[in-house]
Amino acid sequence: MRMILIAATACLALGACSQKTGNEAAATADHAGATAASAADDTAANASAAAANTQAAAENAAANTEAAAGTAARKVDAAADAAAKTK
Repeated sequence: MRMILIAATACLALGACSQKTGNEAAATADHAGATAASAADDTAANASAAAANTQAAAENAAANTEAAAGTAARKVDAAADAAAKTK
């Protein structure tokens, strides 16, 4: 954002020098705006990808936790069965 303001200020300052300079300054401001828009698009795409990766990791962690809980339950049952046989 700051870069766009600097480019716009430079455009106005240099525009008084000549028409060619003004045109080039305007083109520079356009390019700066396009760069900022592209960066915003890239940031949004990266944030979306990060959210998808986070969701996949959370789902994987939930599945692993469920599997571990099942294993723990079976081990508790086996221990209870073994304890009952020793009485």
